[in-house]
Amino acid sequence: MGIDVSTQPHPAVEAEKRRIVEEFSTLGDWVARYEYIVELGGTLPNLPESLKTEQNRVKGCQSRVWFVPAVENGRIRFAADSDAVLVRGLIVLLLRIYSDRTPEEILATSPKFFEEIELGSHLTGSRANGLHAMVKRIQAIAQEAQAA
Repeated sequence: MGIDVSTQPHPAVEAEKRRIVEEFSTLGDWVARYEYIVELGGTLPNLPESLKTEQNRVKGCQSRVWFVPAVENGRIRFAADSDAVLVRGLIVLLLRIYSDRTPEEILATSPKFFEEIELGSHLTGSRANGLHAMVKRIQAIAQEAQAA
């Protein structure tokens, strides 16, 4: 079962993507962008230890990462955490795009905007794989919610 790519992302999602791209465009080099991602990670609330379970853990990440979904009024809100500062920053960016959205909005939203902020070319292979694993987990949760 694939993702329906014919669905258009919600305008609010597109607006948030543009805001992120604009934020990163004001940062000069990759070092500044990296520092900004680390800074974002510091804003992520810590997940309670009771939610850091194997069931909530994202497989395929070098770091330990947990995503906890809550479905309310047809929207999925994610709480998430990681034991790595940079990954926490990546999570903040993912939550800005994917949290508090409908399953349809999530499934229609490509993570390609990360290429616009040049993350793909600057993350290590294992970090890029982890980012991909987090997006796949978010999409799997959306597919499960859509089927329910």
